[in-house]
This record gives sequence, structure tokens and C-alpha cells, in this order.
Amino acid sequence: MEKTRGFFAVLIIALAISGAANAATLVIADFETGDKPNNLGGDFGAWDKDPNDTTQGCKINFNSDLKHGDKGFALQIDYDVDSPNPAYNGVWMKLGDANGAQYDKLTFWVKGDEVAGFSPKMKLELKNSKGEVGKYTVSNITKDWQEVVIPLSSFGGLTDISSLSEFVIVFDDMTCSAKKQGTVYIDDIAFVK
Repeated sequence: MEKTRGFFAVLIIALAISGAANAATLVIADFETGDKPNNLGGDFGAWDKDPNDTTQGCKINFNSDLKHGDKGFALQIDYDVDSPNPAYNGVWMKLGDANGAQYDKLTFWVKGDEVAGFSPKMKLELKNSKGEVGKYTVSNITKDWQEVVIPLSSFGGLTDISSLSEFVIVFDDMTCSAKKQGTVYIDDIAFVK
């Protein structure tokens, strides 16, 4: 009887530790499978301001050669905002109304493509189910993988992060003026406590 109680006590402690560890990170997309959906079951894809303007656009692919870590894929984003017209495009990703209130930060890994070139900046948006949009500009993207850690409180415009509906990466002709056409890689997007 004592051994059984001891076993259950150890099991309960192990489950509590496991649950606490899982609550500390919510993986949004690690691209390990090289396919949709993301880790939350949400769809994602590229978008263009004006799909009829052939001088601008955005495409995504899964790249297994230039990934962060030893396995899986990274999301390769080929963007072009070098247009005579106002230009912006990027990537959208559904979050399934994830509860961001349980986390402090959004994290991901990013690198630019040395051959294709890349902008050192890009914009991010977080949207909630109320229709609010929080914005943040990432700077200092380089040719090497680096982790970006953004406090959720830095996404100005969001008053409620308890029901996050969408994560958006935006390339525009003003933010990306240093390199209006290029390629960046994104991997291991997560909310972290």
C-alpha cells in the first residue's frame, strides 16, 4: 500500500512538472513536417497587397537545407516590394484564438539569404478575436540564424491577448527600402513564458 501511494505521488509530481514545462512554451510553428497546418492546427500562406500587380509579390516554400536546428524545415519567404506602385505583402498564420495571456513573449528564429539578399527589417502583426492589431518592427536581421524575442506587451494596439487569432509577417517598400527584393527564413515560432 505504501509503495502504491509512493508511486502515485511520484507520478503526480512528474505530471505536474511536465504540465508546467508544457505551459511555459506554446509552439506555433516549427515546420518540422514541411507541410501545413502549423502546430496549432492553423492554416498559413503568402499574401499580396495587389495580386494583379506582377511587379510585387510573396511566395513561401519549406526549405530543409537552411533550417534552424538538425531536423525538419524552415519556412522560406521570397518577397518582392520593388514596384512602381505602393507595395506590401507577406505571410499570414492562423493561431486558433490562442491564449497569449499565459505567455510573456513571442519568439522565433530568423536569417536572411546571403545570395538572394534580404532586408534587415520586417514588420510583424498580432491580431486578436476582437479585431485589434498589434504591430512590431524587427530590425538587425543578418545572414546568420538569430533568435528574436519580443515581449507581447511590445505589440502596441492590443488590449487583450487572451484570444490571439493571427500572426502576420509584413514586407513593405518603406520598411524594406534597403533591399526591396529578397529571401528570409523563419523557424520555431512560439509563445514563451
